[in-house]
Amino acid sequence: MRGESEQQLGFSIVRPDQLIPEDHPIRTIKRLADAELKRLSPVFDQMYSRMGRPSIPPEHLLKGCLLMCLYSIRSERQLCERLRYDMLFRYFLDLQVDGPTFDPSGFAHNRDRLLQADVARLFFEGILRQAKQAQLISKEHFTVDGTLIEAWASLKSFKPKSKDKDDNGPYDGGSNPTLDFRGEKRSNETHESTTDPEAKLARKGDGKSAVLSYSAHLLMENRNGLCVDVGVGAADGFAERQHALRMLRRLRRRGFKPRTVGADKGYDTKDFVGAVRALSITPHIAPKDQIRGGPQIDRRTTRHPGFWVSQRVRKRIEEIFGWMKVVGGLRKLRYRGTPKVRLWTYFSASAYNLVRMTRLLAPT
Repeated sequence: MRGESEQQLGFSIVRPDQLIPEDHPIRTIKRLADAELKRLSPVFDQMYSRMGRPSIPPEHLLKGCLLMCLYSIRSERQLCERLRYDMLFRYFLDLQVDGPTFDPSGFAHNRDRLLQADVARLFFEGILRQAKQAQLISKEHFTVDGTLIEAWASLKSFKPKSKDKDDNGPYDGGSNPTLDFRGEKRSNETHESTTDPEAKLARKGDGKSAVLSYSAHLLMENRNGLCVDVGVGAADGFAERQHALRMLRRLRRRGFKPRTVGADKGYDTKDFVGAVRALSITPHIAPKDQIRGGPQIDRRTTRHPGFWVSQRVRKRIEEIFGWMKVVGGLRKLRYRGTPKVRLWTYFSASAYNLVRMTRLLAPT
C-alpha cells in the first residue's frame, strides 16, 4: 500500500545525542576528547583574559578542528555551514539544536590562539597518555618515517631572492600570469616562494616532479600502529634523520624505553646509525644496495628474527601517512608557515589515533 507523506511539524523537542546511533564511533571519540579537554581546562584559563567579551570556547575550537580532520572538511567556512544542519556535528561540539553557529572568520581567528599555548601538542600527548593507560602502546619497539606535504603555494610564486633579477619575462597581468622557466636554474639557495617563504622546492624521488613542500615526520609504536610523536620542518633532504633523532630522544623523557627502531633505506647512513646506537637503540633499518655506497647495517643485525619483524611492521606507518593525507587534510596544505602546518599535523595525528583507539577499545 502506498504510504502517505506527512507534513513536517513546526516544533519538536529532541536532543542531538538522541539522533546518534548508540554504536556510532563518534561517541567513543567524543568521550576520549572530552576527557582530555577537561584536563586541559587550566591551560585554557591561562590563555584568556577575565575581562572583555566572551569568545568561542577553546573546546569548540579544538573539537571543530578534529571534525575537519575526521570528515575531510576543506575549510572553516564549510565547517560552519555543516554546523547549521548536521546534528552529529552539533552533538560532537555540545551545541543546542536551535543554537547559533560560528562565524567562519571569527572561528579561524580564534583558532590561532591555540598556537600560543601549544594546545595541539598538549592534546595529542594527552590522547597518547590515555592509550598508554589502556595498554595499547608498545614501550620498546618503534618505527620512524617521513614524507613530503605539498605547501599552499604555486611554483609561479618561486622567484629569485634578489630584487634586481627579471621575474621570468614580461608580466601579462591577471591573477594567473604566464611565466616561462625554460633554461632557468632554480634552487632553494637562490629562489624562494613569495606566497610561503618557508616552503622549499623538493621532490620525493628520481623522476618525480618538484613541488613546494614541507617535511612531516612520524614515530609509530609497533604494537597497534599508533602515532606517538610528530615533527614538521623544512624539506631540505636532512630533516628526516634529524627529526627522527629528536623524536627518539623525546621518547626517553616521556618514560618509554625504546629498544628497536625500524626505518627504510633513507635512514641507512653512518651518522644516523651511529647516533641511534649511541642511544642504546638497535637500528632495524633496511640496508642500502651495494652500488649506493654500501649498507651500514650488517649481518650482526639482520640475522635476528626481530629485524625482519620490524621490517614487516614498519610498512604500517604508511597507513598513517595515507590516512592523514587522504582524510586528515595533509595532501595539500591549507595553511602557510611552519607553526600553522605543525598545528594541523598534530590535529590530524590526534584524529587518526582517536579513530584507531575507537576500534581497539571496541568490545569484541
